[in-house]
Amino acid sequence: MKKVLTAVLMFSLIGSLIGCSGGGAAETPASNGTGTETPPAAASDSKDPVKLRIAWWGGQSRHDYTLKVIEMYEAQNPHVTIEPEYAPFDDYWKKLAPQAVAGGLPDIIQMDISYLNQYAGRNQLADLKPFTESGELDVADVSENALSGGEVNGKLVALNLGVNALQTTFDIETMKKNGIDIPSKEWTWDDMDKMGAQAKEKGLQIGGFAYRHDVFFPYYLRTIGQKMYSADGKTIGYGDDQAFIDYFTRYQKWYDNGYILSLDKEAQKKGVAEEDEIVLGNSISGTGWSNQFLAVANLVTDRPLELNPMPGPGTKDGLFLKPSMYFSVTETSKHKEEAAKFISFFINDIEANKLIKGERGVPVSAKVKEALKPLLSENEAKIFDYVTWAEANSTQGDPPNPIGAVEIEKLLRDLSERILFKKISIEDAAAEFRKEANAILARSQQ
Repeated sequence: MKKVLTAVLMFSLIGSLIGCSGGGAAETPASNGTGTETPPAAASDSKDPVKLRIAWWGGQSRHDYTLKVIEMYEAQNPHVTIEPEYAPFDDYWKKLAPQAVAGGLPDIIQMDISYLNQYAGRNQLADLKPFTESGELDVADVSENALSGGEVNGKLVALNLGVNALQTTFDIETMKKNGIDIPSKEWTWDDMDKMGAQAKEKGLQIGGFAYRHDVFFPYYLRTIGQKMYSADGKTIGYGDDQAFIDYFTRYQKWYDNGYILSLDKEAQKKGVAEEDEIVLGNSISGTGWSNQFLAVANLVTDRPLELNPMPGPGTKDGLFLKPSMYFSVTETSKHKEEAAKFISFFINDIEANKLIKGERGVPVSAKVKEALKPLLSENEAKIFDYVTWAEANSTQGDPPNPIGAVEIEKLLRDLSERILFKKISIEDAAAEFRKEANAILARSQQ
């Protein structure tokens, strides 16, 4: 991001300063990570140039502010140049996989809980604890709960960037206009059935789970006191197949009745907010993580959107606070310390977080969260308020998914398509899922 002329002038200045000072003085940090302005470096604080690569997924608004945060960091740390790499969610992992195989991962990668054990289990993520202990990665204002979500086998391999909770987004104005009942926070799956039927009568739809059954099926399991995976991660966690059958029987009903978008249309989407069916005016609701609300709500400028919990019964047992996403430093990085310093800046710098504003989840730094409250827009405040509500109305989250979970998620997606296209019965799909998923987990243990 830096111009060549700037680099030339910088190196010329460094050379002249070294000549004057003799280069014998110790270095001091370029940024204190508190949001306060960093004093100009002394003449003796010259540093060798560092180039970092950083990769993330997201929509256009995330790309825009992240680039600005990078520019802020580069301005405070002139010896650092950061090269960005970004893509929509699905494309992101497709790009990352061959880089991991070739040993060419970026220095910093945005990490998801679904992939955390996979990358950590292959020793592709660096342990960040040495940097938290040295203070280069400042976690003084981050709770132990927020930190623990990034630990695998005793190592801190990912730093939580924010916390989320599952939610349903309602287009309240459109619902009122069309006489569609607006559920309370205590709503149920039966209420969602009714809402889908009412929407269909008005030529509208409700937001389905589509290709994210890997998120919403585990939520359903939690509401009935079961889990997706066993505690040791070696087998499927729920006791019999009735839970699978009940979940997909309801979903197939939604699909057959036209309450949710067809799979052929879902397949054309890239997972960005601009393609959301609420934004396009076709749906009265959507489902996702609380941080995803912002991008959608900001695009709908002519009517307010609201966050509501997922349906129950058992909503409190189903809901949990999830690390929205992480930053990890890769084991192959030659500049782990500098990468850790950037992550510290990202989570702690108040000026940077005035741009981020919790888009990657409600901030993990208590100091940053407090500083942002007076500055939040109406939509941002809705997210903070909802997550605050969820903190008191949720239960402890599950451990990071075991190795093999990504393959199991693909299996679940494939089976869900076969179910909806009537190529397999739900009962047979339930049995196949259990058999194949357990086989995947068994292989992954070897």
